[in-house]
Amino acid sequence: MFKTVKNIWHVKELRNRILFTLFIFIIYRIGTFVPVPGVNKDVFNSTNNAGSELFGLLSTFSGGALKNFSIFALGIMPYITSSIIVQLLSMDVIPKLAEWAKQGEQGKKKSAQLTRYGTVVLGLIQSFAMAIGFNRLYGTEMVPNATFVDYLLIAIVLTAGTSFLMWLGEQITEKGIGNGISIIIFAGIVAAIPQHIQTVAQSDFIKDGQTFYNAMKTVIILIICVLIVVGVVYIQQAIRKIPVQYAKRVVGNKMYGGQNTHIPLKINAAGVIPVIFAVSLLQFPVIIANFWSTHGWAQWITTHLRTSDPLGIVLYVIMIIGFTFFYTFVQMNPTQMADQMKKNGGYIPGIRPGKTTEKYLVRVMSRLTMTGALFLAVVSILPVVFGALAGLPQSVQIGGTSLLIVIGVALDTMKQIESQLIKRHYKGFIKK
Repeated sequence: MFKTVKNIWHVKELRNRILFTLFIFIIYRIGTFVPVPGVNKDVFNSTNNAGSELFGLLSTFSGGALKNFSIFALGIMPYITSSIIVQLLSMDVIPKLAEWAKQGEQGKKKSAQLTRYGTVVLGLIQSFAMAIGFNRLYGTEMVPNATFVDYLLIAIVLTAGTSFLMWLGEQITEKGIGNGISIIIFAGIVAAIPQHIQTVAQSDFIKDGQTFYNAMKTVIILIICVLIVVGVVYIQQAIRKIPVQYAKRVVGNKMYGGQNTHIPLKINAAGVIPVIFAVSLLQFPVIIANFWSTHGWAQWITTHLRTSDPLGIVLYVIMIIGFTFFYTFVQMNPTQMADQMKKNGGYIPGIRPGKTTEKYLVRVMSRLTMTGALFLAVVSILPVVFGALAGLPQSVQIGGTSLLIVIGVALDTMKQIESQLIKRHYKGFIKK
């Protein structure tokens, strides 16, 4: 392990990428403490927020930026929501977007640009909702004598902060290590861990004079976390190898094909993206409902769309399963895979090329994806259930989602480092 870490610093390109990513982390952490002008951030330290699930969720994914109501308080969620919308519309809903999806790299650039525009629009909407909702929640304590201009200024600053985070994520993807947006979320969650530990220590979870009882509850929760980590790693690394045989063919004076290979199909090919999508989409109506927090329907949304509420849990599970299937089949299109194999003279033993191969791949991928989706859903809601039984504060009951994201991003980043090391003949993390 230590030798592998040492090898990382021997590769100049890899060393520069890691240092660049760490530099972006520093910028991000500094930004979480830069307050929005005209806002009294002390109201967010009140005890009212301790039981607010939405506040805890947003604060977790923003790395504590919401607690400080900094320029990064909105986090990267508008970008994720915009990405969801663009990808959904690209599924033959809007012909132009579907055409871009088939244009390869050029089409991806156009879709990425549209996603950026969508991020700005959604950022303005969500920041307006956040400013008005929180100001109504605390009376006039957050922004005294607030006017439309005050709300507009807050919205512009928060949207600019989200746009800057989006740009930082793109820089990490291009010049650093890992997927930039996922890395930003990863950094926010990890940075919020000490805050969660402090919240638990100061909550009713710790009973005065009951040392043994407190120790047993802590040990049980730690064991559950370890089991979740082991399970996530196991599922994330698990693959099913579909054998592929390529027929021999002669082109000119050369013979091609004839080799055996396989298609590695992961049980959870979508990674943690479905969980991030589900959390973002589930909480979006709650944020919008803050515009009309005094209305009955808005209060119903904020009450019932929590992941600790039965309806919220059901919707959360459905969204995770749906997004897992959607993202998997977008990333690994069985139709394209079957056509590509047929064009190159490849076939799955016992399966006819073409449409039969496509149906076979769809069947196998559907079974694997359902297993992965159910696992993601169970891991996401288990800590919520156990947290409620153990009496953990609601603001830290997002543990399952956090663990999934942290472990998933760490594994993906590790694989990128692994490939860089192996390419340069260094021993990596994973033992074959």
